[in-house]
Amino acid sequence: MVKKQTVWLLTMLSLLIVLSVYYMTSPDNGEMAFIQDDEWQDGENVEEGTTEDVVTSELSTDELFASIRLEKQNERDQKSEQLSEIVASSDYSAEEKNDAMEEMETLQETSSKESILENTIRASIPYEDVLVRAEDEVIQVTVQAEELTKSETREIMQMVSDEFGQMRVEVKFQPTS
Repeated sequence: MVKKQTVWLLTMLSLLIVLSVYYMTSPDNGEMAFIQDDEWQDGENVEEGTTEDVVTSELSTDELFASIRLEKQNERDQKSEQLSEIVASSDYSAEEKNDAMEEMETLQETSSKESILENTIRASIPYEDVLVRAEDEVIQVTVQAEELTKSETREIMQMVSDEFGQMRVEVKFQPTS
């Protein structure tokens, strides 16, 4: 079993390398887009009702997608590490260890399905990039395109259904500029 410090070091090095490559190959000189959550509107925090300055980083759409992918992978790696500790520990029952193993397999399966679906969508409809996120009972698909037609949306929803089964699907597009 790999030590926790080694996994942490490799994760940080991977993050450093990925970010370095993106910054060095960025043709936009820092011009970037930002997808906002519904929680923030016009500089106001809706939950608290106070006005705050919202700092929007200037990420290109490519970098935004890569950043979201990296964040999602880091979260899954942390969860997988926690589950591995449960499996390796003698403090848990056999049933708890089996549940942890099943959850690890589910995480890996979900990640694999997301990757397959991204490649399938990218191959069938020539988008610059596709981001698929399976979260709880919702599959979120964001495509990098100037617009998204209803027929393309239906086609994407069918692909998601073929890969994940009957789940709620949200299809969005993010302009490249």
